[in-house]
Amino acid sequence: MIAAMDPVLRNGRFIFCTTASEAVARACREAAIGMFVEAEGQSFLLPAERARALGFETDQEMCQITLNVHSALDGVGLTAAVATVLAACDIPCNMVAAYHHDHVFVPAASAPAALAALLDLQRAHA
Repeated sequence: MIAAMDPVLRNGRFIFCTTASEAVARACREAAIGMFVEAEGQSFLLPAERARALGFETDQEMCQITLNVHSALDGVGLTAAVATVLAACDIPCNMVAAYHHDHVFVPAASAPAALAALLDLQRAHA
């Protein structure tokens, strides 16, 4: 999977946020690109401009890098390889595994370096 991951930096900036308020959660669902129900409340991944409009703290904007390989839900090693190479570059990442692809969220300022590191990783496994 690593040799075929084809990482692509997507347009936009995103915010991870959470709320225990059902009214706020309803407003978040309209724009969310991801959500998860946790014991403390509902967590959302929102476009930064929508998060700002809803009053969330937006000082940690993230960029999305999509790994365009069709990742298997039972695949082993892709997440570990991505996290390891980014950690070696001192770049934090938040992985979101969806049905078709994995998505890597990195701090906006680190996005170009993260993409370069992932492309290097892919070439090393080609």
